[in-house]
Amino acid sequence: MAILSIQSAVAYGSVGNAAAVFPLQRLGFETWRVDTVLFSNHTGYGAWRGTVLDPKLVDEILRGIEERGVLPRCEAVLSGYLGSVELGAVVLDAVKRVKQVNPLALYCSDPVLGDADRGFFVRPELADFFREQAVALADILTPNRFELETLTNQRVDTLAAAQAACDALLAQGPRAILVTSLDVAEIPAGTAALLAATREGGWLVRTPRLPIVANGAGDLTAALFLAHFLKTGDAGAALGETVGAVHAVIAETVRSGAAELAIVTAQDALLAPPNRFPVERVF
Repeated sequence: MAILSIQSAVAYGSVGNAAAVFPLQRLGFETWRVDTVLFSNHTGYGAWRGTVLDPKLVDEILRGIEERGVLPRCEAVLSGYLGSVELGAVVLDAVKRVKQVNPLALYCSDPVLGDADRGFFVRPELADFFREQAVALADILTPNRFELETLTNQRVDTLAAAQAACDALLAQGPRAILVTSLDVAEIPAGTAALLAATREGGWLVRTPRLPIVANGAGDLTAALFLAHFLKTGDAGAALGETVGAVHAVIAETVRSGAAELAIVTAQDALLAPPNRFPVERVF
């Protein structure tokens, strides 16, 4: 089982491919890593060194993989932070080539645009790129609440509104939507919630909110959800496994006082989360 992961790269820290590749490998997936930026650390530190890679170089690397004749073995493509429409076009072209030789391959797109606290942290034209191009090609989308609102131009402040927004995206082609940071009216303070929605229904998992800003948690979540969806084909089951593992990683990060996600220390929890949180059918 192989996954092509096209994301940012940092030498220090756990974001982008640094948050996705090892967990995917730990779960048994051969993972082909293609980096889109090479930074010393994630930008949340306020200072970093490195460079954004030219989309032409990323395309060259992707075509080199294709020339090995291995794309028919690729079960899924995972993409995260893109940074530019030009890079997004390279990613979608690669997805189309994978799907051409393996029609069963999935595309999981994490539409990184911003969040409720900071607003947009990408170029504004990327929102249109996702709306007009990426959503229709994606099989799985993993937006946070802010990104769900942006993609659908709908306010999401209740579970009913979240359902309506997910339905709007599902109507465009995706098979599953995973909504992270779902801070809506039904979710009390001190609780974190994630929602998985398909055309068959919606499933919610609530966990205690941990006292940390966990950079890279979204990248880890998208990777794990894709992995478990590939294994089970069941969005509700994939949600439960994903949330248990991510919560365990964040809890270990808090316990150890680590500055970055303690993915390696908590790696056993990727396979067997110590806590299983209830998966509620909500629609």
